[in-house]
Amino acid sequence: MNKHLQQLVDLSKIDKEIDAFEPKIEEANHKYETVLATKESISAQIATLEEEIANEQIKKQKNELHLGELTEKLSENAKKSAEIKTEREMKSLQLEEEIAKEQVNFANEEIARLEKVIETKEDLIASQKDTVTEAEEKAVAVKADVDKVLEEINAERQKVFVKKDKLISAMSQKGLSFYQKIRRWAKNTTAVEVKNQACYGCFLTINDKTYADVIKGEEITTCPHCGRILYIENADAQTA
Repeated sequence: MNKHLQQLVDLSKIDKEIDAFEPKIEEANHKYETVLATKESISAQIATLEEEIANEQIKKQKNELHLGELTEKLSENAKKSAEIKTEREMKSLQLEEEIAKEQVNFANEEIARLEKVIETKEDLIASQKDTVTEAEEKAVAVKADVDKVLEEINAERQKVFVKKDKLISAMSQKGLSFYQKIRRWAKNTTAVEVKNQACYGCFLTINDKTYADVIKGEEITTCPHCGRILYIENADAQTA
């Protein structure tokens, strides 16, 4: 394999190594993001419960206000009873009292129900707040672990970048431009091996002449089907 071809193959391998860091970084960040998402979800649930409690409190206040009005009405009816002169007036007053008493019972029952609902939701909020605290503590621990992993990854990645810069500085601008042109669409399959006389980029069989050129490795040979740079790792073994 000639020098220029070897450089292109080495550069392709280095770029593939660099790109391999991204999934590792994403995986590390995903762990922290998952914990944060859990915390945010619980916080959203708490906010919803607090809003529901506020609505229940308004309903309770309305019932309490209505109860006060009914109590006042019953008190006024009691005073009126002393002034009743006819049976018809008495029956009318009794009917008003019965309706008012039914409404009083309903209002008391509704207030009791709302108080129970509020209490249940307040207990749930207290429980959820404990969960949020646990999630926050976990987030701190996970963030520390993630930062450590990212630091290690970045250190490894920096070494590879140094290796790439060193290789690029030794390459011709023409060879580098040729490589970059293919990499724009081929990504990590810019330079691929030939196995069983097939390009391992598009997996199509190459003709005998192209295969022979790849085995020789004297020139940079591209796949006639896809245009990727072709090479054989152990060209000597192929010609033996």
